[in-house]
Order: sequence, then C-alpha cells, then structure tokens
Amino acid sequence: MTIKAETKRRARRAAAHDKPQVTLGMVAEAAGVSPSTVSRILNGTAIVSDEKREAVDRAVAALGFVPNPIARGLAGGRTLSIGVLTQAIDSPFYGAELRGIEDECDKAGYNALYVSGHWNAAEEARCIEVLRSRRVDGIIVLTGRLSDQALRAYAKSLPVVVTGRTLKAPGLFSFNFDSVGGARLAIEHLLSFGHKRIACITGDQAHPDAVERLLGYRQALEGAGIAYDPALVAAGQFNEESGRVAIEHLLDSRRRFTAVFACNDQMAFGATLALYRRGLRVPDDLSLVGFDDLGSASFAIPPLTTVHQPGYELGQIAAQAMLQLLAGHKPDIAMPEPRLVVRESSAAPRR
Repeated sequence: MTIKAETKRRARRAAAHDKPQVTLGMVAEAAGVSPSTVSRILNGTAIVSDEKREAVDRAVAALGFVPNPIARGLAGGRTLSIGVLTQAIDSPFYGAELRGIEDECDKAGYNALYVSGHWNAAEEARCIEVLRSRRVDGIIVLTGRLSDQALRAYAKSLPVVVTGRTLKAPGLFSFNFDSVGGARLAIEHLLSFGHKRIACITGDQAHPDAVERLLGYRQALEGAGIAYDPALVAAGQFNEESGRVAIEHLLDSRRRFTAVFACNDQMAFGATLALYRRGLRVPDDLSLVGFDDLGSASFAIPPLTTVHQPGYELGQIAAQAMLQLLAGHKPDIAMPEPRLVVRESSAAPRR
C-alpha cells in the first residue's frame, strides 16, 4: 500500500469515529420539549409528567447523550466536588473512611478531592487553602488538629463536616464515635475472664480518640474496684512499630500483667510480633484486645478480639451529612454504637 493510500485510509477511519457531539438542544428536539426541561429532568429538579420524562430518557438513550458534570455544576454555582482533609491516606482505617466518602459522593454525582494533614495544624491549614483554591463546594475534616476556632471560621464561607469533635457553629456539622464506651467494652470483656492486671498501649495523647480510649480503660478498671496503675500504661503512636516498642517496654519493666488492651489494631499487630519474639503465646500467656476491627484483624494469628469501629460507615455518614448541608438541610444521621467482636486472642488467664 502506498503512503498516499494509507493516508486516505486513516482519514476515512478517523472520520468514521469523529461523531458530532450530542447537545442538550438535540435531546430536547428529539423529545419534543424545551432544553430547560431536559436540564431540569437530568438534574432531578423537574416536576413534569411521566410521558415527558420517558420521552427525554428515550432521546438520551437513542442519541447517546452524556451530560457534562462540570457544566451542570457551574450552571448551579457549584463544582460538584467535595474536599476531604484526612490525616494519612495510607492508614487502613482512614482508607476505609475515604472509600465510604467516595462511594456516597459518587451516588450523588460529586467527586471527592483528598489531601493529608499528617496531624500537623499548619499543614492542615495549608491543605484547606488548597481545597478552597479548587473551589470545592464543602470540606470534610477527618479529626486532625485544627482548632475549633479555625473550623468555625472556615464554616462561614463554605459547609464543613468534621469528625471526632463535638462542635456547633452555623454551616458546620460534627460527630464523634464513642471511643470511651468502646474502650470500656474491651476492658469489661477482659475483666469478665478474671483478668485484673491489664496493661494498656495508648495512642498519641494529642489525639482526642486516644485520650478517650485511655479514659474508657480507666473508667472500666475503677468500676471494677481496680486501682489505675500508670506503670501498666505504655505510649504508642497508632502504628505497628510503636505497638511493638510499647510491649517491649512493658515486658522489660517486669511489671506483672495478664492482658493487654491496645488502643488500635495496628498497635495490637505490633504487640503480637513482639510477644512472638519473646516466646509468649496469645492468648495462652497474655490476652490481647484491639480497637477498630480492621479488615486484617480476622486474619491475624490468632484472630484479634477488637472493638468494631465502622470506618466505611463513618465515611458514608460524613458524606451524607455534607450532602444534606449542601441541600440546605440540617444533617439527620444515626451514629453506630461500638460493639465488641470476640475472636481467639482473648481468654481466661492461665493460673
């Protein structure tokens, strides 16, 4: 084939694939209605007869019309995007929350834009400005260290949903999981087996949920008439390595304990590794309970007893609350209660 012939062949193929763009007006003409009626039907705001709605649906299907979400958003004064300030995108718990947000936004025709603040107030403030520069319609803040005053100020210019806080302000909605009650469930479970010397691996005490879980630990012990012993509390950072280091510290202290409450599953996984390397078996030598119920908790060896905190569902709730704010409504949501998932890592102490 000559170069000239090949050029003509490619031109014919390009022309065959170069279909004219289907416009809103073309859909309106085919359906026998006005373009504004088509727009309202596609946006879900039209009050029309079933016949007109069906005519538009048939025209859209026949012509292969694809609505332009950017144009739709700009027509309504919105970008159809929601900013999400998380703390660590690679966190398994935050990952579940982000998936819940994404799925809920997607159903409503919104896109989620993610940024990570890394538990640093200055970095979180910078991330908020990045999201505002992208003209997001609202911002979801997953816990973090921004001050209440800063969050209230942001809510004056756009809707804000924040998790892990109890905060009220115009344009702002907050909700908090019951970490205190969840920690009490964990300790009461160990107490029911007869454990009295229960160690605790805490999270960073600058995190509100870490403070609340330590409080729940103390409340459960005091409710059972057991004095709080600070020597049985080791600091962690909510990651696996800090759990390993914390349990090493507890073992080296020579303080006697028969069970460990790790304030999240990741630290419990690290503790399990340290115990294995010391020749200690869970739960034969020490019982272990975590918090979060990550997907990997049921695959740990042994499978981990833990407090279920539904990250995916909490992400859905955050997105639902934001969508309700954007619709001009006061969010109406039902918070899930903590519950204990009992697996093979907890048992009665060996006498």
